[in-house]
Amino acid sequence: MIDLSNIKFEKVVIHKVGNYQKDEGINLSKGEITFNEEIKGVLMKYFLTPFKSEEYYNLYHESDLKMNEVYTYISEIFDNSNNLYPESVNIAQHLYKQSLHPKIKGGEFYVVYFTECRIDDEIVDAIGLFKSENKETFLKVFPQGDNFEINYDEGISINKLDKGCLIFNTERDNGYLVWIVDNVNKGSEAQYWKDDFLRIKPRRDNYHNTENIINLCKEFVYDKLPEEINVEKTDQAELLNKTVRFLKEKPTFSFEEFTEEVIEKPQVANLFKEYKNQFQEDYDIKIEDNFDVSAPALKKNSKVFKSVIKLDKNFHIYIHGDKELITKGYDQENEMNFYKLYYKEES
Repeated sequence: MIDLSNIKFEKVVIHKVGNYQKDEGINLSKGEITFNEEIKGVLMKYFLTPFKSEEYYNLYHESDLKMNEVYTYISEIFDNSNNLYPESVNIAQHLYKQSLHPKIKGGEFYVVYFTECRIDDEIVDAIGLFKSENKETFLKVFPQGDNFEINYDEGISINKLDKGCLIFNTERDNGYLVWIVDNVNKGSEAQYWKDDFLRIKPRRDNYHNTENIINLCKEFVYDKLPEEINVEKTDQAELLNKTVRFLKEKPTFSFEEFTEEVIEKPQVANLFKEYKNQFQEDYDIKIEDNFDVSAPALKKNSKVFKSVIKLDKNFHIYIHGDKELITKGYDQENEMNFYKLYYKEES
């Protein structure tokens, strides 16, 4: 969908943004910076290489999209690229005010203007927002007379972008098309980039429809179904396996077809349909009844379907196929549960 092979690097502004709670302050530059083609190539690699997924978002606000600060500032730049510097100051100040968690690291903040981005058959401009939070130590070895000297310094690794997003000048009324990278994504402090600074929500597309139906099935099987019906672990595992097979074999997802072929039992199917409505309301999402299955989303998210039965701390049983080949029982003499497995070959 997104092709960056011909993208052009036009302008960049760099600010230093600290931690607001620690009162580290913000160091604003005086204007755009200039650099030679060699540095431009290095920066292009640093900024763009991490963008590989097909998971896209939109900027949003609960009340009015224009109340999203990043949306407002970005729109001013798209309307006139000469606004890059003054609006970059506003964006940096907004980022600083959202850097409230004590574990958030200060760092260099880049606002970059790109052109020649291809979105399907459309050529659009894009604005990149990037932040460097982590420094690495590197050695400097240089000749000194008949020998060598070794020193060290700290710098930014161009092989690891900490946080970044590309906002494309398309889908403006829906909050633009947004592509993000967040390599510092552990702990609550990491959520400030997506939730507090950008304020993004998943784009309604095939990727997120596929992701949402997988999460819906997972929660239904693990949480809802045992509450309503006496279901064995093997039945849960079989239902998850059938879900994955259905998504792999059907290029187009149909909710009705899915409930008939995978859920099957009318009582469970009705329960599943009711749970879907509740799931959408709880997570404020919309799952389409028909959509094309996204292979990247399926590959990334199907790992949540670990059809495994954990037995105390001694054994894990992974179920990949026919649940009729595993039976559950109770040993009166030992007063313990057991599973009996049937197979033809051992490997």
